[in-house]
This record gives sequence, C-alpha cells and structure tokens, in this order.
Amino acid sequence: MGAVTARGDGGAAEPLARLLAMGFRLLIDGLHERLRVEGWTDVRPAFGFVLLAARDAPTTNAHVATLMGTTKQAASKLLDLMEDAGYVDRTAGALDGRVKAVALTSRGRQLLTVVERIYADLESGWAAVIGERATERLRQDLTRVLVHANGGALPPARPTW
Repeated sequence: MGAVTARGDGGAAEPLARLLAMGFRLLIDGLHERLRVEGWTDVRPAFGFVLLAARDAPTTNAHVATLMGTTKQAASKLLDLMEDAGYVDRTAGALDGRVKAVALTSRGRQLLTVVERIYADLESGWAAVIGERATERLRQDLTRVLVHANGGALPPARPTW
C-alpha cells in the first residue's frame, strides 16, 4: 500500500484545522448515532458542553452563555431543555438567590458515563485503522499542544459556532 496523503489523491496535504474538524465531526456524529440506538433520543450536541461544564461542580447560566458563545437568554433556553429532559437541575445559588446553580442530575451523570463508553468504542475503531500506539500518541500530542497553548491546562470544550 502506498503512502496516504491527507487528501488521498497525492495533492497538497489538508490543513490540520480542517482535518481536526473532520475528525471531530466523525466522532460527534458517531456518538449521537450510538446514543440514539441506545435510546438516548433527546440528546442534542450542545448538551455535552453543559454536562462537562457542570461535571465537577455546579455552574451558572452566565457561565453556560459564555462557554457556548451565546446570550444568557439562549443559554437559559438550552438549560430549560436540559432540565425538562432531566439532565440538570437549577436551584437558587447559596450567595445570591437570583443566580441559579446548574447541577447535574443522576440522569445527567449516567449520560456522561454512556458518552465516555461510546467514545472509547469509537476510539477503538480509530485504533483498528492506525494502531493503538498511534491513537494514544495522537491523544498525547494533541493534549501537549492544547496544554501549552492554554497556560498549562486543557481549555474547556466549547462549540465552534
């Protein structure tokens, strides 16, 4: 088998940004297809960013708006959907009752567990194509670049729109 160029046709290599976007889309589409098959039919791609933001500690509507790059009103609508679906709860904040704390419910935590399992399966598919060592090296290299560019820590996962 000959060398594979990024474009696959012997032309100039595709920019990394484009390849990373295509890889992201491949994984996200695979994730949501598997979620639907497993009965998680109400999950929207934007939910994942909120679930990750609230994974370790409650967050706020304002933080969700900043994270998502939307208005507070749009963030509130997203949180309404997630609350109605049982993924998050909003309660009055401890310091300011007007500020609602957004916390994961047990269903939200269960969804995150399912997502992590599906991602592991999808990554196994990549490893079947490029090998386990190459897949792990890709993870390590991307982590190193992101940590370097973000002052020593991984940045939060955010949508690109």
